[in-house]
Order: sequence, then C-alpha cells, then structure tokens
Amino acid sequence: MAGPCSARLQGDVAAFTAALRTLVNNPQFSDVMFVVGQEQQKVFAHRCVLACRCQVFRGMLSQAPVGSQDSSSSVPPQGPFILGNVQPEVFLAVIEFLYTNSVTLNSRIALEVLTSSVEYGLQDLCKLCVKFIKDTLSVEQVCEALQAAVTYGQVDLQQHCLAFIEGCTAAVVRTQGFRELSDVVLARVLRSDRLAVDELDLVQAVREWAHVSSAVLERPVPEVAALPVRELRLPLLAPSELVTLESYNQQDLLIPVENIAAAWRAHALRKGSGVPSRLCRPRRGTRPRDHHRHLEPRAK
Repeated sequence: MAGPCSARLQGDVAAFTAALRTLVNNPQFSDVMFVVGQEQQKVFAHRCVLACRCQVFRGMLSQAPVGSQDSSSSVPPQGPFILGNVQPEVFLAVIEFLYTNSVTLNSRIALEVLTSSVEYGLQDLCKLCVKFIKDTLSVEQVCEALQAAVTYGQVDLQQHCLAFIEGCTAAVVRTQGFRELSDVVLARVLRSDRLAVDELDLVQAVREWAHVSSAVLERPVPEVAALPVRELRLPLLAPSELVTLESYNQQDLLIPVENIAAAWRAHALRKGSGVPSRLCRPRRGTRPRDHHRHLEPRAK
C-alpha cells in the first residue's frame, strides 16, 4: 500500500508581495515605531517581521527596556527608536525590502541604501543595490560609488567603477566626487595604465584634489597628497612641462623634490634609470612625447 504523498505548493507570489507591501509604514496593527532622520519622520513597523528578517533588528527589539533590572526581561521595548543619522527615504527602502524582498531605488538614495544594507547585514539587499548602481552609473556619481565600494569591500563594484573611470577619465577628474576621494582610493585609481587622460592633466587634477583635501582635513598639501603623488608618472612629461611643474611646485610643495629630480634624471640619461618601471609606462590617454621611446624597458 502506497504511503501518503506530500508537496509544498506555492500561490501567487506577486499577490503575496503586494499584500505585504500594504503593511509598510502602516500604523494599523503596528507595534513598533521609529523616529527617523533630522525630519523626525515617524515610521511604523511590525516587530515580528523585522525580527525574523534581520538579526540586527532582532537584537534591537529584544533588548530590555531602559532602566529594567532584569536584562533577560521578556517585555520588549516599546520605542520609539530614534534613528537620526539616516534619511527617511533610505530607511523606508530598507523596510520595504524586509517586508517584500524587493526595493524601490533611485540614483539619489542608492548608495545610502547600500550603506544601510551593510550596517543591517542584509546581503540580498546589498546585491540589489550594487546591481542598480552598476546599471545607472554616471560620470558625476562614479567616484562616490567607488569610494563606497572600497569602504564596504564590494570588489565587483570596485572593478566596475574603475573600468568606468578608465573609459571617461578626463570628464571624471573634473567632478566634485573626484575631489572628495580618499587618498587611498585615489592612489588606487592612479595605478591604472588605462586612464584616458594625459599625465599633465592628471597632475593638475591631483593638485586640485590635494588643495581641497588640505582644506577639509586641515593638514598640509604635501602630507595629504603623499600617497597619490607616488603614482604620478613624471618621467612621461617633456622638459618644458617639468619646468612649469617645478614653478607650481614651489608654491604648494605638492611633489617631493626627489620625484622631480628622478624625472629630470630620466631625461638626462635617456632612460628610466632609478625610476620604478610603472612610472615610465604611458597610460592609454598619454599624449606621445619624443622621449617616450627612451623610457621603454627594452630600449638600449
């Protein structure tokens, strides 16, 4: 005699998701409230949904009330929970994902939702944010996206952003986002052989970045720029350009004297002697100079 059969059957997913979406920020039947952002916007939620979908919220919602003598009290905190450092639109995107496993994004909030997804340990939301950012990347936003990708260890997004920058470097270096890169991330960009910009223009872009960073960090230009400056390929510049560079350098000391001296030595010896080989390689956007043929590693 055959045994009983069993199966898990699934109904209409879209209808289920739509029904749950009606509960997002709905005060009816809600049992927890958040006060979000500088606007102090009230956001209503259901603790059972938050707790089962997110470990961070589970911990937050199961803590004993302030002043309780019993840390293992079964009485959950009633809130409201104050979240002053996140935009309401960003927090609501996170809540939408927790309820519906989908999220509504736009270019204005995508990076901040990515930040929140990392903070709340929501890997699936993180993947959705990364996909959206890659699909909608722009010249104005690519540096901010690269900075976030490095900060949160998103290797795939880092590579995508760097490839984007390599494709339109001349436009990217003029953006505000470029001037706001950290020294570590800027140095990483400058290591690329595929930047589509001439070295002289790149030196000027780094100089502008350094002056902005110096003002923001209240530190001397040479100090804030020490790491990125190591990646500038000064031997690629012609003698007349080095003369102009030295003139500017007397004003802000952006580039160590020994770096400029090494570039002059490469001209005098007609080879990149004493200079790391990577600093003698023309980039994809480097304008040809007569002396470049002497810098090739195999040149006699």
